[in-house]
Formats: sequence, structure tokens, C-alpha cells
Amino acid sequence: MKLFIKIYNKLYSFYGPQYWWPGDTPFEIAVGAILTQNTNWSNVEKAIKNLKDAKVLSAKALHELPIQKLASLIRPAGYFNIKAKRLKSFIDFLIENYNGSMKKIKKEDMEPLRKKLLDIHGIGPETADSILLYALDKPVFVIDAYTKRVLSRHMILDYNASYDEYQNLFHKELDEDIQLFNEYHALFVRVGKDYCKPKPLCEKCPLNTF
Repeated sequence: MKLFIKIYNKLYSFYGPQYWWPGDTPFEIAVGAILTQNTNWSNVEKAIKNLKDAKVLSAKALHELPIQKLASLIRPAGYFNIKAKRLKSFIDFLIENYNGSMKKIKKEDMEPLRKKLLDIHGIGPETADSILLYALDKPVFVIDAYTKRVLSRHMILDYNASYDEYQNLFHKELDEDIQLFNEYHALFVRVGKDYCKPKPLCEKCPLNTF
């Protein structure tokens, strides 16, 4: 059995499905992917609730919203002035190129779309790939600090290897399967939070033998 499938099976049998990424719409998931930079999800949930309560969680409404007001609504997510600019940049891109429609952006091929997303102010590979995978159902594997920590501690790849090197490993070893990529990334986040912490709890970790 391939190593990466073996790791996945261990995690899935231990945790079960993760139902990630939470969000009622593809647009909400994309907004969440930008807001979750450098913070935890509970803070993002508070910010998204503020946007919903203010009835502005749509591309058109956020496009028209003054940036200062947007920043105040997303304050719980931290770095709110920076994230307001990043959200505005994404929404401007969505409005100008796709009339604010996530259905229209979803029709575009993944590779050219990924390049366009990476050109948006404040959107790096992890955020772009989270939007592609979770909001737009594109087969791309999301790499984050938890994934790098787990694989490097198991001597699979050096922690300081590039994002692309990590991602290429998964794309080489696994079939293009959106659901698999979705679940696998979520499981890495879960085991990273529970066991593969900065100070690891290796004895109880489901990956202590594989």
C-alpha cells in the first residue's frame, strides 16, 4: 500500500469524516479562507457571523461596503485592516472578471485560475488552493503548517521544503480526487492540533506507527 494512502487510512479510521470546510455557500467559504490567515477558526466564525448579521455576506454588498466598515465587522478575525484590504482585492477581482459570480469563476480551468488568484493582493498558495478546493471543487491539495509538521517529523520531507515541493508529493502519490484531497487536508489539521503540536504528543498519536 502506498505510504500516503496508508497515512490517510490511519487518520480516517481514527477520526472519521471532518466535514470541512464549513460554510453555507462557496462565497462564504472563500471569504473564510481569507479571514482564517494567522488566526483560529473560532475567530473567523465570529467575523462571518458579523457579516451575516449586517446582511453584507455577498460579493455585491461587500464591494459597496466602505473598507472601514468592513474592517470593523471582521475585527474578531484579527489583522482586520489588512484582511479588509485583502477581502476587497478578492471581491474586486470577482466583480470585475466574473460579475461577482462564484458559478462563473468555477467554470474556469484550474491552472489559469490559480495563477489569477495568486496575483490578487494578499492571496498566497495556501489561501488560493483553499478557495480552489473547498469553494470551487478543483482537485488541488492544500498544504499548511500542520501538514509540513507531520510529514517532516516522519522524515518524509524537510520542513523547510517549498510549498510546491510538498504539494507535488501529494499530486504525484494520489489520484486527482476532490473528496480525498478535502478530507485528507482536514485530517492533517485535526491531528496537528491534537497531537502533532509544537511540543508533540507522539505516544498517543494515531500516526505513531504506520
